[in-house]
Amino acid sequence: MSEFITEIHSTGYVISTDPGRLDVAAVHGWLSNESYWARNISRATVERAIAHSLNFGLYAPDGRQAGFCRVVTDRATFAWLCDVFVLPEHRGHGLSKWLVKQMLAHPDLQNLRRHLLATFDAHTLYQRFGYEPLDRPDRWLEIKHPNPYG
Repeated sequence: MSEFITEIHSTGYVISTDPGRLDVAAVHGWLSNESYWARNISRATVERAIAHSLNFGLYAPDGRQAGFCRVVTDRATFAWLCDVFVLPEHRGHGLSKWLVKQMLAHPDLQNLRRHLLATFDAHTLYQRFGYEPLDRPDRWLEIKHPNPYG
């Protein structure tokens, strides 16, 4: 397992994998109130997810949370990218692309058999980085709870 990694963008934005640096209230607030996939998620659930994931916090030059993504992974064979967002006031600077690029470059996520994600509206963004529709969707199954967060 790698130590925490920090990358600095030419614009002064920072990406860090240090979970202690995350503004959990900001992450929870955006996921619970703004995302289409985790609406009404509890703070306790977000905290538990963060505790069991490889997290990438995006920070504005003033140090405030500007975005986030996390990866659920065994660091050997599989990774699932999820909860990706950049706050509206920080969009338009290529930060989501930089966030995905830095995530994919993380040493613990190299040479994995499979990276997955689910998205409703950002296929073009992720396809730039090599993500493709499932090769054999007929081989995949899921247990889906229609409204797990209330």
